[in-house]
Amino acid sequence: MQFGELAGPLVHGATVFDWQLIATQQVAAAVEYSFRNILDDDGIPFAPVAVSTSVERYPTIEDRVDVEVVPLGVGNSSVELLYQMTDAEGDPLASARMVHVTIGPDGNALPLPDRVHAEFTNRLVDRDPTVGPETASADGGTYPRFESSVPIRSPHIEGAELAYFEEYPRFAGIALEEFLNERGTSLKKLSGEKQPFRLRDWRWEHKAPVPFESTLRVECNVIGIEHESVRIEHTLLADGRVGIEGVTEYGCFDRSGAAVPFDDRMLTPFDT
Repeated sequence: MQFGELAGPLVHGATVFDWQLIATQQVAAAVEYSFRNILDDDGIPFAPVAVSTSVERYPTIEDRVDVEVVPLGVGNSSVELLYQMTDAEGDPLASARMVHVTIGPDGNALPLPDRVHAEFTNRLVDRDPTVGPETASADGGTYPRFESSVPIRSPHIEGAELAYFEEYPRFAGIALEEFLNERGTSLKKLSGEKQPFRLRDWRWEHKAPVPFESTLRVECNVIGIEHESVRIEHTLLADGRVGIEGVTEYGCFDRSGAAVPFDDRMLTPFDT
C-alpha cells in the first residue's frame, strides 16, 4: 500500500475493487481469455453482476496485500470467483465473491468459449465461505431515507461506454456524506482515532448497465443501526431504470485498520 491509495490513514474502500480487478486480469490471462482480446472485440471483460464482499481489516501504508483467486462455479456465460485477500503474515484482510459475465457489443452476455469453460471447470474448488451482510432484512426500527443524484461522466475510464463498477459504492458514500452534512455534522468532524462509515460488508446485484451521460440517482433506505454496523438498502437508478440493488453495511475502524464500535455521537444523525 502506498500513499496514493489511502483515504486518511487507511486504504480507500474502492481499492478493494482495484485488487480484485488486477487479479481478475491475471486469471483471464491464465485461461487464455485475456482482457486485451475482449476489448479488441469491443466487449466488456468480466463485468460483475453479483458482488458480495466483507472486510476484516483495512490495510494502511506499507501493508502488503496478496490476493488468491479460485473459481467456485461456472455457467454457460458466467463464472463465480472467490477472492481472498491477506496481509504479509497471511492474516485475512477481505474476501469477495463475484459472478462475472463478459458483455458483447450488443449489450448481451457472451457465452464462454468452450476451452475457457473447460479451464474454469477443471479448476473449480469446493468452498462456500460466508461473504457479505449476514442478513438483508430490516431490524424493525424507524430510520431516515435519503438520496443523491450524480451525472455519469468520464467516457474514457476503461474504453467502454458504461460506468465503472467500483464507482457505485463511491456514489453511495457521497450520498451518505451529504446526508450527514444535512443532519448538522460531517464525516471530517466524526473522524479521528476512529474512522467511521467505511465499507464493511456489502451485497449488490447489477440489474442493468449504467451508460455514460445518464443521471444516476442513489436511493438510500436505512434499515439497521447497531454499534457494530449501519445497514443501508441501496437502489441506484440510471434515468429512472434500476441499475443496481443491494445492501451495504458500514463499519467503524481504528487507525490500524481493525474494526471497532461506532461512538454514540456517530449514530445520532440517524435518529428520527
